[in-house]
Amino acid sequence: MKHVFLALLLIPFFVSAQRATVSGIITQKGSGETLIGASVYNSKTKQGTTSNHYGFYSITLPRDSFNLTFSYVGYKSAHVGFRLHNDTTINLALEDAGMLQEVEVTASPEEEIQHSTRMGTIDVPVAQIKALPALLGEIDVFKVLQLLPGVQSGAEGSSGLYVRGGGPDQNLILLDGVPVYNASHLFGFISVFNADAINHVELIKGGFPARYGGRLSSVIDITMKEGNQEKISCEGSIGLISSRLTVEGPIVKNKSSFIVSARRTYLDVLTRPIIKKVTKGEEAAWYYFYDLNAKVNYHLNERNRVFLSTYTGDDKAFARSRYKSENEIEQWVGTDEFDLKWGNFTAAARWNHIFTSRLFSNVTATYSRYRLSVGAESREVYTTPDTSQVIYYFTDYTSGIRDFGLKVDFDFIPAPSHYIRFGGQAVAHLFTPGVLAYKSENTGHTTMGSPDLHSKEFSVYAEDDIALDRKLKVNAGLHASAFVTDNNFYYSLQPRISTRYLLNNDLSLKASYARMTQYIHLLTNVGIGLPTDLWVPSTDQIKPEESFIASLGTALNFKSAFEISVEAYYKSMEKLIEYKEGANYLNIEEDWQTKVESGKGESYGSELFIQKKKGKVSGWVGYTLSWTNRTFQNINEGKTFPFRYDRRHDVEVALSYKWKPNRDLSMTWVYGTGAAISLPQSAYTEYIGSPWGDGDQSFIEYYGGRNSYRMRAYHRLDIGYTSTKKKRWGERSWNLSLYNAYNRKNPFFVDNARDEKGHKKFIQYSLFPLIPSAACRFKF
Repeated sequence: MKHVFLALLLIPFFVSAQRATVSGIITQKGSGETLIGASVYNSKTKQGTTSNHYGFYSITLPRDSFNLTFSYVGYKSAHVGFRLHNDTTINLALEDAGMLQEVEVTASPEEEIQHSTRMGTIDVPVAQIKALPALLGEIDVFKVLQLLPGVQSGAEGSSGLYVRGGGPDQNLILLDGVPVYNASHLFGFISVFNADAINHVELIKGGFPARYGGRLSSVIDITMKEGNQEKISCEGSIGLISSRLTVEGPIVKNKSSFIVSARRTYLDVLTRPIIKKVTKGEEAAWYYFYDLNAKVNYHLNERNRVFLSTYTGDDKAFARSRYKSENEIEQWVGTDEFDLKWGNFTAAARWNHIFTSRLFSNVTATYSRYRLSVGAESREVYTTPDTSQVIYYFTDYTSGIRDFGLKVDFDFIPAPSHYIRFGGQAVAHLFTPGVLAYKSENTGHTTMGSPDLHSKEFSVYAEDDIALDRKLKVNAGLHASAFVTDNNFYYSLQPRISTRYLLNNDLSLKASYARMTQYIHLLTNVGIGLPTDLWVPSTDQIKPEESFIASLGTALNFKSAFEISVEAYYKSMEKLIEYKEGANYLNIEEDWQTKVESGKGESYGSELFIQKKKGKVSGWVGYTLSWTNRTFQNINEGKTFPFRYDRRHDVEVALSYKWKPNRDLSMTWVYGTGAAISLPQSAYTEYIGSPWGDGDQSFIEYYGGRNSYRMRAYHRLDIGYTSTKKKRWGERSWNLSLYNAYNRKNPFFVDNARDEKGHKKFIQYSLFPLIPSAACRFKF
């Protein structure tokens, strides 16, 4: 048996002696930007391949005469004819096709939807992200991802992602391969990603390839641009609440380039004078956020290329109030200040190396840091004719997470129908679960809270995407990981498999299975609209989260104009954590491990995705039918209850209409079943007597089951219009948008209150009415 197995392993090497390989890098003509997922097709053998995340492709063919076609969405195809004798390198630059007739979203960047083994994977071009309506003129990657089936947005206007019943901590968000731990600005309403600095966005929500790990629900893989290698260019916009500017160009022409992209809101500049005038200088409040992306790359030679990239972004909020009271005897003069800061910093150093025409490697050193700080300071001066006293206190709460990582990935492509990936990663985590510093004139300086925790995480993987015959194709792999913290050692073996069976050239059946393990957790404060969630590791008391997800579906390419997919899935999650009843992040005197409950969850449902790729009207329609539940032994009396963002029905429509070559109309419409909430079912008055005849009474409310009520259904229409005009200096476009165009009063939260007659009733509060916005975009 072992001899048969060895022979099977050696077959590709014997066959390769009669074949040769064409490989190279595919870029954009005029800028040198690498094209991710560009197609390379040989019409003679009916075989093809695509470029990877770094523009590298490899296709092995018989030694013969060929005509290869290189293509990419929005670019002119290129045809290269030659006779293949030996391994050959062809680096090709594709020319921009100019004004697109439509913008395309593809369910997989590698190949047509019915031919790919992958499930639950959607690639969204940046051009599509920029074309859709934007809240307050802010182009937002995450708000476009929310328009895809299986993805919930959470609260009104939020940029949060709840994928197939998972929480926000179960999304692995990668920027140039570096994890981003908090992806929100403006208290969750805007994501941290500047669309002008982005080259590629991919969402994976099922059928996970073995190369990804560490989260249960999704992967959002975002790649930054590399910079124009031929000329200096600028791009930016001026909006209602923020502006952004991107500058890119060559350092050494056709050899090295850079890109710098910055964004800043000016809410603080707009609101400061208004608040100062209204309060006559007694109060001050301001808020702003900023982003800065930068990247440089250098071609050492044909086989080696290095990159350095970084991102930094912060949110800062501040409030101050002054007060004064006096009489004939005493005087009080005081100042109260509050400040809130949170932000990310990431950095990556990457080395691409081409060992052979079939073997490509990528080595990446990464750094990621997220930190939160909440501070309060009060100073009061009390004066009488005889004395003067200063009353002072200061508190500062900090938490965060910091990572150092090293990752090595290999792509080996022995044949067009055989793509092997393998590699490994090591990450050193530092967790700061929450530290409170307190200072006053009486106590001096005091610090309390959970100690820092050091953890190490390791993983290796191998996967093989192989066509067993014309109809059957399989992607099979194994992800193995380990986690070490406080002398605790956890490990996990996670098999992954996805299969595709062609019924005919346009229709296929698909199935996938994946096990996932997550060693880090997010303690979430439900109902608090602040970034006070805490990242914590698995310990001897808190075990790693685990899940498995199985999917079954079909994919149809209809007349090369529509791509239709239907997927049914089931996901089971174990060892989820949540705060106990009444606990929150401010209970510093308690260890965080004593404030949480461990439980389980499940999510199941089906998703329909229809996309139109050609013609003046393009876009997609998505529908999700799903159930998501949670069970914790000491929450809701141990009974299963709906997850906060369980939505039975979810509909998304996103359309773009190319009215004229320089005018675009776009619209999005969403509908979702109301979110699950907890409301009191009844109330009574309890009288507490005493031996002396007096007593007290209290009003007690009975809530019944957790999340047993539903808010009203959510639906909203957004409309956008873009007019583009060529100028002598470049290109200028105006974007006009209407958010919530028919002014739907969607529920943000429901409160328990009383009317004028003192009767108890529930009141719905809405957040966003119809909001018009405008932005001027420019490029030169």
